Formats: sequence, C-alpha cells, structure tokens
Amino acid sequence: MPRKASKTTAVKAVLQTSAIERRILSIRRQKVLLDSDLAMLYGVSTGRLNQQVRRNRKRFPADFLFELTARESANLKLHFATSSWGGRRKPPFAFTEHGAIMAATVLNSPRAVEMSIYVVRAFVKLRELLAANKGLARKLASLERSLLTLNLKTQRQFRDVYEAIHALMSPPVPKRRGIGFVIDED
Repeated sequence: MPRKASKTTAVKAVLQTSAIERRILSIRRQKVLLDSDLAMLYGVSTGRLNQQVRRNRKRFPADFLFELTARESANLKLHFATSSWGGRRKPPFAFTEHGAIMAATVLNSPRAVEMSIYVVRAFVKLRELLAANKGLARKLASLERSLLTLNLKTQRQFRDVYEAIHALMSPPVPKRRGIGFVIDED
C-alpha cells in the first residue's frame, strides 16, 4: 500500500509544479511570480503577504523582489484582461525564485513552507528548459552556417556547369577566309 501513496504524492508534486510553472512570468528579463499568485499558493491574502514583505524589507534585496512600474502593471492588465474598475490600487510586487523562498520564511506557515518546495522545483525546471533551448539554438545556428557555406559552394559549382554548357551550346566562330588568293604552304 505505501507504493500507491508515493505514486499519488509524485503525481501531486508534478501537478503542483506545472500549475506554478504556468504562473511564472518573464518581467525585466527575470522569471518572477506576482504577489497575488504567490499569496494564493501560500494560502494567505495578497495584503497579508505584502504587509509581511514591507515589515521585513531588509530580507528582500532588489534581486529578490521588485515593484512593477505603472506601465508594467498596465501591460499585465491588458495581457490578463483585468477590469479597470476593480482589482489593485498599487502595482504588484514581483518575486524572483529567491524572493519567493524568502517570502515563505517571512510568512512562517506550514503551507508556505510546503509550497515553497514546489516553487523551487518549478523555477529549476524552467531553468533546465531554458538551458536545453540554448543548446538547441547553438546547434541550429551551427547547422545554418554549414548550410550557408554548402549553398555558396553549390552555387559556384552550378555557375561553372552553366558556363560550360553555355560554351558548348554556342557554335564556334567560323574562321574568316581572307579575300584574294590563298597559297597553300604544303
């Protein structure tokens, strides 16, 4: 029976990780979770999370957390089709991987600690995917360069063949016979 329990735990972990991955955004060339998503994952209100962050601001340096600009917030509202009537009054906080872990320690709740494990797994998985994509991009660039070189070589060969065929197709220029008497020197 313990085997079945471990299977369900593994399935739960995969589902949790994939649900978190969908919430991770790329803002300012960083992978982040918004405060509202992190609060939902940790089982607290967004206001409570932000209150704890403000009380413990020294624990959140700029590479752990940043507040979105008004323009970035507006872009998010457009992206997620958020109503302008309801919702937030202040721009949201964006937590990097380290900031999300630090938020769990600040909240100090069992659910926050449990969910922080899944958050870390989601960030690690995204980092692995990004590394795999970079390797694939390098291979594609190398292949493209070799194809370009091959293409230039093939073009030169076709040009040479075309010139040879053109030379064979055009009749030779007949020798002009001189006017007058010609003496054979045999």
